[in-house]
Amino acid sequence: MPVHDWTRVEAGIFHAFHQNWIVVLSAALNEGILPEDYYALPEQYAAGFGPDVLTLQGGSDDADDSATPVSSNGNTGLLIAAPTLAPTAETDLEFYRRKQTQLVVRHVSGDRVTAVIEIVSPGNKSTTNGLRSLVQKAAEFLNQGVHLLIIDLFPPGPRDPHGLHAVIWDDVAGQVYNPPAGKPLTLASYETDLAVRAYVRHVAVGELLPDMPLFLKPNRYVSTPLDAAYQTAFAAMPRRWRRVLEPTT
Repeated sequence: MPVHDWTRVEAGIFHAFHQNWIVVLSAALNEGILPEDYYALPEQYAAGFGPDVLTLQGGSDDADDSATPVSSNGNTGLLIAAPTLAPTAETDLEFYRRKQTQLVVRHVSGDRVTAVIEIVSPGNKSTTNGLRSLVQKAAEFLNQGVHLLIIDLFPPGPRDPHGLHAVIWDDVAGQVYNPPAGKPLTLASYETDLAVRAYVRHVAVGELLPDMPLFLKPNRYVSTPLDAAYQTAFAAMPRRWRRVLEPTT
């Protein structure tokens, strides 16, 4: 389903869709996309933040990382293969090593956070403090070894004139990023290791959302079904708002 122009409705309408999309994405990950020793939870808290979807590892960290797809309930997940999408950019190793070392206390259960999906809302970019909080959250997760997938269906504004990824990348890597013209919506997957690698795709209103890699460990990922989950969540929206958002002929 082509992505809609969410600037046409109030923030509360997108929030309702946002909440449903989160639940659908979490269910999709748990129903055969994630390997058996991982699971996803929506709207949980980690490291003092409130991301949309957490992917956690509940089993041993010594699972086989062969490139064999894992299957459950008829669905196939692809952990365990190196990404085919070339990284858009990579941090300088020395820059990353200069990042502040942090002490993280984890629960003995071993259910550690490995990845976070964040669906950006208008409020995240409507104020300087809101944007700063989001960028700091992203940087801190990456510093702690947590991989990120950020989905921004809103065009750049006065606080992120080159898009959200450009702001995050300037903070994380100290590098300038110039997005392509005519595709204002941003999907950015961040793989964190000794360096941080960014896999960025841009789309425009009316285009399909591509599946994006969600890294669970360095060089190992699952493919996140953004468009399929988007379709399911949008179909559950009230007809009144679907009519507003759907393009007219």
